[in-house]
Amino acid sequence: MLSTTEQAVLDQIDEGLVTRLAVALVRAPARHVPNVNPPGGEAPTVAVLSDLASGLDLEVITSEVAQDRSNVSVRLPGGTEPGLLFLGHTDVVPLGDGWTGDPWSGQISGGRLYGRGSTDMKGGLAACLTAMAAIRQARVRLAGPVELAAVVDEEDHGLGIRHYLGGPIGPFAGCIVAEPTELQTIIATRGDSYVEFVITGRPAHAGNPSDGANAISGAAAVITAIESWQSELATSAHLLAGPATWSIGTITGGTGPTVVAGECTVVADRRLLPGESASAVLDDIRRRLDDLGLAARGLSVRARMTMDMPGFETPPDHPLVQAVEAALSDASGPRWGLGGWTAACDGGFIARDAGVPVVVLGPGSVNEHAHRPNESVPVADLVTAARTYALAALRLIGTLDDKAPA
Repeated sequence: MLSTTEQAVLDQIDEGLVTRLAVALVRAPARHVPNVNPPGGEAPTVAVLSDLASGLDLEVITSEVAQDRSNVSVRLPGGTEPGLLFLGHTDVVPLGDGWTGDPWSGQISGGRLYGRGSTDMKGGLAACLTAMAAIRQARVRLAGPVELAAVVDEEDHGLGIRHYLGGPIGPFAGCIVAEPTELQTIIATRGDSYVEFVITGRPAHAGNPSDGANAISGAAAVITAIESWQSELATSAHLLAGPATWSIGTITGGTGPTVVAGECTVVADRRLLPGESASAVLDDIRRRLDDLGLAARGLSVRARMTMDMPGFETPPDHPLVQAVEAALSDASGPRWGLGGWTAACDGGFIARDAGVPVVVLGPGSVNEHAHRPNESVPVADLVTAARTYALAALRLIGTLDDKAPA
């Protein structure tokens, strides 16, 4: 049963507003040369997001992370109690092939919003703005603030979230990451890391290959080892987030067919389990490499992590989890139950480095529509997400009237 205050807030949320905001965010890059990450190019989306938030009478603060790459924090002030953090990102992945329409059109068709970033995750950003605007429009005085932190570079090296955590934040009672989960409350996610292996050999003329040491052959041994490590990991899956995994992404090396390759580089993706230490994983990798016997073949191998993003896990009985699940139910959302996510997100940094409990919940599907041609998100999901976020904020933070002395 909704309270009078809650109903007053939900009455301010309509399909027209959240759709208008989401369309504007998807279309943002069309104002300039379309930009994707890598290499970056979040500036047009940051500008549109800032303008939209200002137009909704919300506070906007930008913080430069790198040239033409700024985080933006949108804030709804409240009292002195711990607040609620919404977390999202403004970058999108490259377009790729296979689009049947303009990737930046923001077209609505068949109840879905189409365009790059519609589901990952401009739809989620629009739903957060809509929820915050509804609370402000209903003149509800929250006991603590609500903040939307929209950071850069989530899709690559996490520059934005690392910068955000370098400043003062909170206190927050919880964080909702608005990534696409098909509106399921996710309480555990894997982390991610990129591991670079550089194999060094000795160049020689291909007519007498025994004079050299072939780095590509050494790379083949490393790749074979990675495949065996993958098999080991498959036997120890996390109950919700699944197993840690290896995936080889790129291999480069050699100068030509007539030269024994003197160097070869392999870059792989190593997914991390909730609570798994990236540094401990790297130490284990290096120990395993020593056992490959490459030195006896005149080869050496160096391994380093060029990026790591932690996973997280929040107990199912935590007040944040319970508030979000109840809000989702009262917003007429789907009843998936609590789940885990095989993807990674910036929420792991918030949990690990800020000590703030985290869940992931947002419109759209990360598996079916994100990072694909013809990316889209259901408009109905945007509305349900906005309603859920608003109710979660009201219940987790409370209002100043609720906190008044008896």
